[in-house]
Amino acid sequence: MIIHKIYELKLLKEVKRFPPPKHVAFIMDGNRRYAKKRGLPVYIGHFFGSKKAEEVLKWCLELKIKTVTAYAFSTENFRRSEEEKINLFKLIEKELRKLIEDKRIHKNRVRVRIVGKRELLPENVRRVVHELEEATKDYDRYNLNIALAYGGRQELVDAIRCVLKLVEDGKIKPESIDHSTIERFLYSDNGYESVDILIRTGGEQRLSNFLPWQTTNCLAYFCDVYWPEFRKIDFLRAVRMWQRRVFGRVRNSF
Repeated sequence: MIIHKIYELKLLKEVKRFPPPKHVAFIMDGNRRYAKKRGLPVYIGHFFGSKKAEEVLKWCLELKIKTVTAYAFSTENFRRSEEEKINLFKLIEKELRKLIEDKRIHKNRVRVRIVGKRELLPENVRRVVHELEEATKDYDRYNLNIALAYGGRQELVDAIRCVLKLVEDGKIKPESIDHSTIERFLYSDNGYESVDILIRTGGEQRLSNFLPWQTTNCLAYFCDVYWPEFRKIDFLRAVRMWQRRVFGRVRNSF
């Protein structure tokens, strides 16, 4: 543990020598497998996953990463058992309420947005979503996007429908449509358009319909550990890999 802590501090010092990425996205995979591996109920895995998300947000603020987007619940997750969905939505509601009271959110002026088909969420979750977004709507230093009932293909379909409506109403011409036109109608407007690093835990090497537009030119970093086991060392290695890509090889690396 002492050796790991020394290594973590050296990595942190190295990473802080260079500018941080502007937008980091997380696919927080492996909560259920983490629980099953230990013979625990699935909801315990989600509980530990929520605690890890709080910790990772702290790491991102420490590096002054402007925008963070976290994949919390996909449209495909609605296929899960009723018991698991009930427990998940209870946990999501609780964690969103904690964000409303979180001193770090207000001290650091973090604007929180929910991205996804929020009309598919239970009414109690929609209420707390509204309260959270209202409480942080005037903040402009950092951005936190939480993907709930999110599907990347559906996001693009919804954006295209909005653009077609503008064309139909004569507000824009088809030949004037470019990438910035589409980006106007994505689910968020707070530095969400382009991801620098996508980090996925759990050992899977796929994007799972997450931010297909935004991740076009990003660095994808796949980590074998389950989300509750994700370490600061893993996070810093991902950031360092992006820095090497953007700024050239970092000297004195481990």
